[in-house]
Amino acid sequence: MVAGIAAFLSLGLAVSALAPTRGDASSHREAPFTASEPQIDNTDVYAFTSPDNPAMVTLISNWIPFEEPAGGPNFYPFAERTRYDIKVSNDGDASAEIIYRWVFRDHYRQPTTQFLYNDGPVTSLTDPNLLFFQTYDLKKIDRSGRRRQVTTLANNEIAAPSDVGRASMPSYEDLRNEATVPTSDGGRTYAGQADDPFFIDLRVFDLLYGGDFSEVGDDTVRGFNTNTLALQVPKTEVTRGGNVTANNSVIGVWSTASRRSAKISDPKTGRVSYQGRFAQVSRLGNPLVNEVVVPRGLKDFFNASFPPKDEQFLGAVNNPILPRVVEAVYGIEQPDSDPNRAGIQRQDLINVFLTGLQGLNQPQNVEASEMLRLNLSTPPCEQGTCEDFSSLGVIGGDNAGFPNGRRLADDVLDIALQVFEGELIGNPNDLGDAVNANEKSFFSTFPYVALPHRGSDPAPHEGTNSQP
Repeated sequence: MVAGIAAFLSLGLAVSALAPTRGDASSHREAPFTASEPQIDNTDVYAFTSPDNPAMVTLISNWIPFEEPAGGPNFYPFAERTRYDIKVSNDGDASAEIIYRWVFRDHYRQPTTQFLYNDGPVTSLTDPNLLFFQTYDLKKIDRSGRRRQVTTLANNEIAAPSDVGRASMPSYEDLRNEATVPTSDGGRTYAGQADDPFFIDLRVFDLLYGGDFSEVGDDTVRGFNTNTLALQVPKTEVTRGGNVTANNSVIGVWSTASRRSAKISDPKTGRVSYQGRFAQVSRLGNPLVNEVVVPRGLKDFFNASFPPKDEQFLGAVNNPILPRVVEAVYGIEQPDSDPNRAGIQRQDLINVFLTGLQGLNQPQNVEASEMLRLNLSTPPCEQGTCEDFSSLGVIGGDNAGFPNGRRLADDVLDIALQVFEGELIGNPNDLGDAVNANEKSFFSTFPYVALPHRGSDPAPHEGTNSQP
């Protein structure tokens, strides 16, 4: 365990007068442009050692927030002509040595005579009753050597459709199993719909839960789905030189979407086309950075930026907005990691969001940049299988959790709130939103995400969440 974290844990967790228990959050509608273009809105990124196969690492990026299950007739396709990337840095710098890229194509049956998504029960991905489906290619781009190498990992595979409902898709689990396919490097991938693992009381934006923490305990995103790109690969595929050693075990992970820079609408046909060079339009590594660290006027700029230039955002990390809001609303002085220096100093936040924690997931010769950092040599620890499991991850004494990568069950909102309020620098607290877990249990095998809520469900947004 990191020395600084061990020191604070030895003090015990004091209960703050501010808030109740725990929750989770990430990157839904975080910037003005992506809020208007949900197909390129990257909601969450996860990176963790596969609990059922520790020789593998699982990388997940989720797209399209707040998918209403019954949202027909078009439902929720991935965008065509878009590069959906998961990027990996394996040498401590701020550039991607490995890129995994999904590109999708649309296919229609009866496009001029039907408006339905399907015109009968769909029992397989190739069922002719499925009137709209997508195929994709998945490529690995290796830029670690002198020459760029491109390998096709999956070719012309069919993505799982949106879950229209019980009458249309009697067994969505069968469709998901069919859509979970092997890759040419010994891994597996899944592209399709899933329950959104994001869970939070979003009334945090109503001046931090009503100004008196009276607005907590309601999972605002329960019952919504998302589109998932999941990939499981051997750890040797993402490490420098193909070796996982004590000095070569930390990777940085983030996800981006890119598409051509010019969008053109044809007034005669209504068709939309894209021209020009590819431009990055969405970016996500650590949860909450674009929401609560980057100011509004820079959010779209952050989504278009690249990790080697992240020094320009250092001021926003070193003197973050969120603790200032907490101080203004609740009168609690924002913490300072070095009060003897002029101005607020937050070396703890720089470590969490930009460099990794020394002794845990900080690579050698690290270049400060915003990405999830995962130590592949940390043994996996999952709920129900590990007595050290904590949804608070590292600050809860569980080194296999966030910010050492991110698991599906990690309460990143609570972790982030507590860290922003000084959990790592002598201000233990118990900030949270009283949303304790996802409303659906996760699977114990790849792709791990829960099945989507069905379009036939009469009230998917009601009920109480599962307890951890």
